Amino acid sequence: MRGHNTLLTRVVAAMALLGFAPSAFAYLDPSTGSMILSAIVGVFATLVLAIKTYWYKLKAFFSGRSGEPQAQDSVAENTSEDRKDQA
Repeated sequence: MRGHNTLLTRVVAAMALLGFAPSAFAYLDPSTGSMILSAIVGVFATLVLAIKTYWYKLKAFFSGRSGEPQAQDSVAENTSEDRKDQA
């Protein structure tokens, strides 16, 4: 029960602080909004790339293979061999 009271106290305190915040009277032009949006997109792309990288490493750890995804070199090799056969 004590944990519930602590959480409730924190929520009420946060709402009170946000409710009594003074106005900033600041001007945010359109370029500021696009800058914030591009920062959010950049953080999202970084997180996706990091998750992808560690997912392959984790997957390789449990399967016993190398940690890098396999490239599709077999397609390129087959096309070059087919060209040699046709000549």
